[in-house]
Amino acid sequence: MIEEIRTITVLGAGAMGRGIAQVAAMGGYRTRLFDVAAPVLEKAGRVVHKNLDKGVQLGKVDEPTAKLAKANLVLDTELEAAVADADLVIEAVPESLELKIETFRLAAENAPQDALFATNTSGLSITEMAPATGKPERFAGMHFFNPVHIMKLVELVKGLETSDETVELLKDVAERMGKQVVVVNESPGFVTSRINALIGNEAFRMLQEGVASAVDIDTALKLGLNHPMGPFEMVDLVGLDVRLSILQYLQQTLGELYRPNNLLVQYVRAGRLGRKTKRGVYDYDDDGNRIGQR
Repeated sequence: MIEEIRTITVLGAGAMGRGIAQVAAMGGYRTRLFDVAAPVLEKAGRVVHKNLDKGVQLGKVDEPTAKLAKANLVLDTELEAAVADADLVIEAVPESLELKIETFRLAAENAPQDALFATNTSGLSITEMAPATGKPERFAGMHFFNPVHIMKLVELVKGLETSDETVELLKDVAERMGKQVVVVNESPGFVTSRINALIGNEAFRMLQEGVASAVDIDTALKLGLNHPMGPFEMVDLVGLDVRLSILQYLQQTLGELYRPNNLLVQYVRAGRLGRKTKRGVYDYDDDGNRIGQR
């Protein structure tokens, strides 16, 4: 078992992947960010630099940390090169079990023999993915939250064969990234996705029934229950397609309580996926600012 993590490779340069790469680089790790799509990768690099510069301007990131993070981050479109010297490979590709398994299989073929592996899944089975690496004892879930550079929590999820040594090493990594860790035994949806899926699904049901507007439902939960974001603000940030996928998985594994609301299904079919498509429950401009109300 590797004794210390020095180099981290993040697979997938979407919103979650680039966020994980940013906090890894800020934590002092040599960080490689991989994606097959060069434009996505280039955008990720620009966003990370923009976030770091903004953090400095707001006084939330000191200059040396920002400078170190920029120096630590390397962008790569070749998987073999990206994982060749990785002590830890963190996967952040779309929420498809088949895609994640294939990604880990390819990564494990090219990574060092003693590397550790982690998935950023928000609810899929750690135990089902782990065998793809050939090292299930060195595999765990690291569930980060969007936006990664701001949200403090990481759910560290143990699969059936995850070793205690792996858990301790990954806990140290997350804490060095500035995160607070909760350790969860594998269960569909873990803790946060399981509860949040119910809240979000009920919000869609109330919207469909005309109980209140989306704005008023969001406001009620923020001011009445002290949630930092309303359920519709949250789903637009996460992605309606991602939320639907989670609910479908939870329905399959935990039962009818998690059946996705019809209005959510309709929105996804219409391509209203949230901020990433500029239209979800709310509409957004090119900079991700909300325009109009529903």
